[in-house]
Amino acid sequence: MDHAKVMTLVQWAHGAEWRLTLQHSCPHHALVWMTRGQGIAMVEGVRRGIGVHNALVLPAGTMFSLDPGKTGFGLVCEMPAQAAAPMPDRPEHLRVRDVMGQNELTAIFEAMQREQNDARPFSEEAVDAQAALMSVWLRRAMLSQPEEPAPGAAERLVRAYAALIERHHAGTRSMADHARTLGVTPTHLTRVCRRLSGLSAAELLTERSLHAARDLIEAGERPMAHIAADLGFGSAAYFSRFILHHTGKTPSDLRSDARARAASPAAATARHVI
Repeated sequence: MDHAKVMTLVQWAHGAEWRLTLQHSCPHHALVWMTRGQGIAMVEGVRRGIGVHNALVLPAGTMFSLDPGKTGFGLVCEMPAQAAAPMPDRPEHLRVRDVMGQNELTAIFEAMQREQNDARPFSEEAVDAQAALMSVWLRRAMLSQPEEPAPGAAERLVRAYAALIERHHAGTRSMADHARTLGVTPTHLTRVCRRLSGLSAAELLTERSLHAARDLIEAGERPMAHIAADLGFGSAAYFSRFILHHTGKTPSDLRSDARARAASPAAATARHVI
């Protein structure tokens, strides 16, 4: 990805809800702008409500999940990790209450959408220029936000655990291994994770592994045994049981379903409508 890109949340998820609701990360910086409804975001293992006129900044490589709710609608701007426009190196959750700020960000998104849809000469440069304006808007909005208290010990622990999961999910490290690295007991880590995220420590790790597995299964042609080996599963049979247990389908069925969705007229329409 060399240029900024705007899409809806549905497009960002490629029409598959699990791509947003399971723990995962994005290789690019992302700014999510909610324009309708209320949902739940979990960023670095910490659960928070997200509603209309909320902006969620997700630096590249941040573990997160997002459930926009049944009526939720939002836009996403992805920017290359090496983009010239500066982005925060930590996640940010902004509640934009002033109408001018809301209108400014909405106008930037709309201008980017027009450039993408019209595909005029130099449209990519124009989109990148709007992304630079978005960066300015974001820094101004961050200055106007009330200062939040420093995170407590529990939140720091969960964030550190989320960072370990993100770094090592494609491997054999267990939740207990991560707890040992963090200098706490698995019981304590589980208790703190459940309080801040609503999920146990093991469930956070499982969700991240499941997202990585489904992504590789549904997005490509690689043999299942190779995917299982890359993700640290002891055998292809164990990998298949893991997928079946958490999705109710075999890896082959998931791949077939993904191909059918991609070939459907509805999927083609979703790819071209913003």
